[in-house]
Order: sequence, then structure tokens, then C-alpha cells
Amino acid sequence: MSENYYSLNVKEVLTSLKTSEKGLTKKEAEQRSDKYGINEIEKRKKITPLQIFVRQFTSFIVVILLAAIVISLLIGERLDAIVISIIVVLNGVFGFVQEYKAEKAIEALRKLTALKAKVIRNGQEIEIDSKELVPGDIILLETGSKVPADARLIQVAAFQVDEASLTGESVPSKKVINSLKEGIQVTDQENMVFMGTIITKGHAKAVITDTGMNTEIGKIAEMVQEVKEKLTPLQEKLKQFGKWLGVVTIGICAVVFGVGVLRQYLTIGLIETAYASEMFLAAVALAVAAIPEGLPAVVTISLALGVKRMAKRNALIRQLPAVETLGCTNFICSDKTGTLTKNEMTVREIYANNALIKVTGEGYGPEGKFIPAGSEVLDTKNIELLLRLGALCNDSRLNNNNNRWKIFGDPTEGALLVSAGKAGFKKKELEKHFPRIDEIPFDSERKCMTTIHKINRENAAYVKGAPDVILTKCKYIDINGKVKKLTGEDKKRILNINQDMANKALRVLGFAYKPLTEKYKSTPEEAEKDLIFAGLQAMIDPPREEVKEAIVKCKTAGIEIVVITGDHKLTAVAIAKELGLFKEGDKALSGDELDNLNDEKLDKIIEDIVIYARVSPEHKVRILNALKKKGHIVAMTGDGVNDAPALKKSDIGIAMGITGTDVAKEASDMVLTDDNFAAIVNAVEEGRGIYNSIKQFVQYTLSSNLGEIVVVFLAILIGWPLPLIAIQILWVNLLTDGLPGLALGLDPFSKDIMKNPPRKRKENIISKEVIQNILTVGFVMGIGTLFMFYSYGVETDKARSIAFTTLIMFQLFNVLTYRAKNFKINIETSGFLIGSVIISVLMQLAVLYTPLNVAFKIVPLGLFDWIKILLVSCTLYIILESRKMFMNYRETKP
Repeated sequence: MSENYYSLNVKEVLTSLKTSEKGLTKKEAEQRSDKYGINEIEKRKKITPLQIFVRQFTSFIVVILLAAIVISLLIGERLDAIVISIIVVLNGVFGFVQEYKAEKAIEALRKLTALKAKVIRNGQEIEIDSKELVPGDIILLETGSKVPADARLIQVAAFQVDEASLTGESVPSKKVINSLKEGIQVTDQENMVFMGTIITKGHAKAVITDTGMNTEIGKIAEMVQEVKEKLTPLQEKLKQFGKWLGVVTIGICAVVFGVGVLRQYLTIGLIETAYASEMFLAAVALAVAAIPEGLPAVVTISLALGVKRMAKRNALIRQLPAVETLGCTNFICSDKTGTLTKNEMTVREIYANNALIKVTGEGYGPEGKFIPAGSEVLDTKNIELLLRLGALCNDSRLNNNNNRWKIFGDPTEGALLVSAGKAGFKKKELEKHFPRIDEIPFDSERKCMTTIHKINRENAAYVKGAPDVILTKCKYIDINGKVKKLTGEDKKRILNINQDMANKALRVLGFAYKPLTEKYKSTPEEAEKDLIFAGLQAMIDPPREEVKEAIVKCKTAGIEIVVITGDHKLTAVAIAKELGLFKEGDKALSGDELDNLNDEKLDKIIEDIVIYARVSPEHKVRILNALKKKGHIVAMTGDGVNDAPALKKSDIGIAMGITGTDVAKEASDMVLTDDNFAAIVNAVEEGRGIYNSIKQFVQYTLSSNLGEIVVVFLAILIGWPLPLIAIQILWVNLLTDGLPGLALGLDPFSKDIMKNPPRKRKENIISKEVIQNILTVGFVMGIGTLFMFYSYGVETDKARSIAFTTLIMFQLFNVLTYRAKNFKINIETSGFLIGSVIISVLMQLAVLYTPLNVAFKIVPLGLFDWIKILLVSCTLYIILESRKMFMNYRETKP
């Protein structure tokens, strides 16, 4: 259905939907069910588990690893084939899990719908499954139930709906039945109710306008389904790296084999089969060695350890790559309610007895003080009167469960109970002394609520509502316990105070009372005229204290924060100012203003907007698209159903664990288990550290592998026998790329990592500086190993044993430089690395001095041999550390 039913009056709506207040007939309902389908969130067609699993093995680097398994089996290296196979399978399992994300989000949306619904058909009230509802059905709604479909209200009685999960509004929406102007957002459609939202107060009758996928939740579900899985920056780089590595690997294999056989042919005029076979095995071994088969394991383990550390800091990572993505995030689009704020309405200011009083304390706990502004003397008696009015003219309840305070009912009324509690008033006790005997519920025309109470032998009306409305009903004012005539000057002063409060984005309520005769009339005309003004209470959903520090850290780390909320612009700006997010000259944009901008205009100002208010789910996705179009890596926080498409679309979606809906959690990459925005900063730090660890591993393994290639390739060019045979090359690769390489991802990272700006998405894992380092290390290793090979005579098993061990020691000294600073290594922060180096040395000793040396075609070495090996191999450590000292000196030199 496409009509804007909120802009039609009740009669027009019923006519348009071809129904009446008696409801549809059974036949009409069946016909409409055939036309519009069942009232539920549809599930898209699932792909089979086998298809998902196969998809995990289509990336280029995984294809190379699969080829390495085949080659390892061909040359008889079953152990290497098994190790690589385990790595590939584990990698596939992690990817397999990720594919169900969108499906789970849709399933969560389906669970939000009501199971049963009260409907009027053929003029009679019946109860049916909510999925059987159709447009035109008349439904009955009552407190505590979920709205079963989108509907236009036709009757209401003190009716309020909690739409926070859909619109982001922190205060329940008070509903009306009168028509509204065209072109307003969902957040302002006060005569409509929407599927999945919860009724907090009153009862109503409504006519269904949209069902299933045509509802607002249905549209969100469709948007979530349409969003494709995104590659993280690291995944993009590893994909490029894998393709580059594949080309290089094939080139190495071809060149080494070609040069080897060509040299023999030029030397003796023929190619011996045995020599060609040896050259082929050496070429294949080098090709396998060139593949960093430990890379997927390092990535997976580094991310998994990051997840474990984050779980201890109240951030649950649902997708492993999400940790790394946070490391290069430079924009965080944050919801306001419940994310930057507590989602707990709190009275901040009170005006009574001509005095403005500050109220301290946060949240729903009844702890706080009343502090007079200026030099006024606090008259507790008049404040107690105002607080008592707020507690008794109130339908909500404040409960304490295991020291966790919770409001049942309207959060605004809950805030009034808390402010009364701070003065020692408990609603149950007050109701014993001032029992309620009657009430006149709130309605949108009167804009106030009245309760009638028995006070001793007399009666009194307690009234609360919009301050301007309350003042028009007042004839007197209570000052210092004395009732005086309310003058025009009094009204002007009170309205000015009210405006000042509103300008600070405070939600203001006025309070008044009136003694009643024993034979009073429970009508607005009788109970709500000639009232005595008692004062004002102003409240706000306060910001979280810990968020301020988190925002400062984000700014230091070069991360911009944008507030995207369904709340009013004035409220959002006030909260942002208090958090230090919004300053003079910053821009805020409403959903309506956003609609008036085409994509070209939005692109020009997108980086200058700090706040987006009164926005829809479609707006959020549009904002994200505009930021991503500029090349930004965007994180989105949220907790409501309305956040799901944006969470899914963003580079990383962050949901709230306590207040977050299932839909938001399932659409997210990360869940903050305590709803603490500050945990995001810790996650960013983890992400940056993990990326650095992976980058170090790539640099280390490529430089080490280059050393192996240089040794074999130069030996072939010179005409020497091979310094390393296939099994030795594979052992070097397994020994040095294994534990030492993995250890680079285990040890703690630098504490200064958050003082740098985020890296760019297009930043290469292998930069020019890294290439220089790889070449330096590779050639020092290669030449040093060949020198030792030559010094022991190239024809002997001893020479090959020396070259074999020298190359391993070179690589172990190489890995130590990643944790060294000015030739020193911090043992406390490098425990895993040092331990892995010791284990690697012991494993090499086992190969040298046990019967395994026969399989490796090597011989035991003496003490003097070890001294020479260590003297030569440690030169790499000296060269790299000296280079670092020189670079640091050059950077710090004025």
C-alpha cells in the first residue's frame, strides 16, 4: 500500500481501505490474504551449506596453498602437506560461519512480530495469528503487547508506544487520531503504529494499512538482505598480495629450473635426468617455501587472540576481521540514545518557589542532591510539594532488582519518581497517605494529566503537563507555602525559565494542584481550572560519563565521530556539546534537510556534518554511502531495529549488548556487552596492533624466503652444487616461519599505537620501506650463507650442513629485530618470541645430533663451527639495529 494514511482523517482512511469499524468479513479477509500475502517477514532463498563451504576456497592465496599441498605430496613431503591442509581447512571454517550473518538478522526481525492479534471481523472481536492479518483489518491494541502490523489509529485512550527500536526516540510516542500534514518522517507520524513496537500505556483501535514486507520493519529487512558482504581492508590487501605472490612463485619455479638445466647444457652439452630432477625438486621446494603458508594461521590466531582480549574488556567480536577493520576506521557514526547517553531520563533542574534548583545524580538510582542556583535559600517544603505532585500524578513504577534500578512505564514519569526518591519519597508510601481515587488521563488536546487524591478528609487534584498549558489553567501560585495571585509578570518569568530549559534540550513539565470539594466532578472543566502553580521539572537523557574520555582518545587517534539519531536536532546538539563533540561553527542536519539535498550537494558537505537528527533507516544508509564514497572506513553503532541496515552496510557494525535488539546484534560485527562506547577505543587499539603484527609477519617471512631464494639461485648461476636440497628448504621454512612467525602476533604491541592517525584503506602491506628492508635482509642472508658454504668447500656434506644451519640462524636473528630497540629486547613483552626462538634452536639441534640427520643428509657440527655460524649470522642483527638507530636519529635531528 502506498498511500500516506497519516495525512487522511479516520473516515477517509476507512474509505480508502474499503473497510469499516465493524471490520472485514471472512470472505474479504481471505481475498486480501491472497492479494497481499501473509503478514510476516519473508526469508530470502538460502544457499546450501555446501555452496557456502566451497566459496571459502576460491580466494587466490587459498588456491596457491591448495597447489602447495599437491606439490608437497608429489615430492613426498606429507608432513608439510598435512600442515598446510589443516591451515586451509581452519580458514574455510571461519569463513563458513561468516556467511550466515544476514540470515540471522532476518530471523531476528521475524521474531519481533506479535504471535497473536485481537481483530474485529464481521462486527465481532476475535483472536487470530498475527500472520493472518490483512490491510483493512480493525485491530485492538492494549498495554504491554506488540503492534502486529503497520496501522492507522482510529481510537485512542491515553495511548503511548515505545518506538525506540524503530525510530531511536528515547521517549514513548504519545498517539493521536487527527490527520497530519503530508511529507513527515516516520518519527513524527503520531497517528500511526508500526509492526514490532511495544505499547507502554493505554489502549487503542486501529485499521491495518500495511502487512509483511510492506511494513516499516519489512522495508528494513529487505534493505538488510540487499546489503552485500564487504571485504575488510586487510582482506583486500591479502587478496592483492596473494595474486602478486602467485605470479612471483610461478616465476621463481620457472627461472630456477630453467637457469639450472640451461647451465648444465652449456657446460657439458647435455641435460642429465638426475640433475634435471634435482633442479625440479629444488625449484618446487623454493616455490613452496616462497608461499607463506603460515599467513592464514597468523591472521586467524592474531584476530582470535584480539577477540579474546576484547571479550575481557566487554566487547564481543562476532566476525574476526572486524577487529582489524577497526584499526583503520576513521569515522564512527554513533546513535545517540543508549549509546552516547544512558537511555535513562533524569531530572536535571527544578523550578519552584521562584528558585532554580540543580538536581545531581544520574540514571534511575534515587541518589542525588538538590543544589540552589545562585544565592537562593532552598525551601525544602515547597520542593517536597513539587516532587510529591510528580510522584503521585504518575502511572509508572520504579523497582530495584539486585541493585539495578528499572522503570516500568513511561521513562519521563520514571524520571519524576527518581527525583522524588532523591528527597526520600517512595511512591508506595505516598499512595498510602494520599491515595488516588480518580483520574483524567492525558490526551493530546488537553496536553495534561490529572489525578484526584484523598488528603485526610479533603480531596485534591494534581495536574501535570506542558508548562504553557498548565499556566493557562492556573490562577494562583504557591510561594513559600503561601498561595498568591498569579500575575502576568509571574507567568512571563516562568515561561522564560521554561524557554531557557528547553534551549538546553531539557524536556520540561509543569505542575499544579487544586483543593476539591467532597462532591467534585471528575471533568477537565471542573478539576483543571483555577489551579495553583507549583513549579517545573526539567529532564534529559544524560550522556555517559566514560564517553567523554573515549571521544578525546578517538580525536587523538584521528577518528571523527558523527551523531546519527532519530531524536530532535536541539536535543542532539545539546548532548553533543556536553560531550565535546559539537562546537561553534559545526553543522547539524535534519532528515528533512537531508531529503532536500541531492547526492552531489551531500558529497560536498558530508565531511563537515557532525549531527544528523530525525533520520530514517534510508537516511542512515545514504550517509554511510556518502562517507564511504569519499574513501572513509566507517563504523556504525546502534541498538535498534532501525539501525540494522546501516550496521550491515558499514565497514564495521557495532551493536549494544544490553539495550540492543536481536536485529541490531545479528546485523553487527561487534557487540558492546555493557553498552559502553568507550570499549570501541580499546577495539581500535587492538585492530591497529593486529594489523601491525600481520604486517611484520609478512615482512619477516618474505625477507627470510628471499634469503633462501638468493642462496639457491646464486649457487646455480655460479655453477656450485645446491647448498640446500628440497627437504632442507622445507624444514627451514617450517622451522622459522612457524613458531617465530606466529609469535609476532602473540606479544603485546606498542602503547603509542593510538597516537598515530588511522592508516588509509589503500595502504599497501608491502610499502617501499618494507621492500628495502626485505631486499637488505634477503641479500645479507643469501651472501652470508653462501660465504659459509664456500668456506667449507662446496662439495662436502659438512658445507651443506653449515649452510643449512647458518640460514636458520640468520632467520632467527632476523625475527628478534622486530622486538629489539637500540640492540635491547624487553623480555617481559617479548616472552612468546624469545620462547619460540629457543624452541626452534632446539629443534635444529635435534635434526643435527640425532639419526634424523641421515634423512636430512647433514652431519653434526662442532663448537668452532657454531662460533663461526653465530658470528656470521648475527651480522644481520647488527646491520638492522644500526639502521634503526640511524633512522631514529635522522627523524629526531632538528
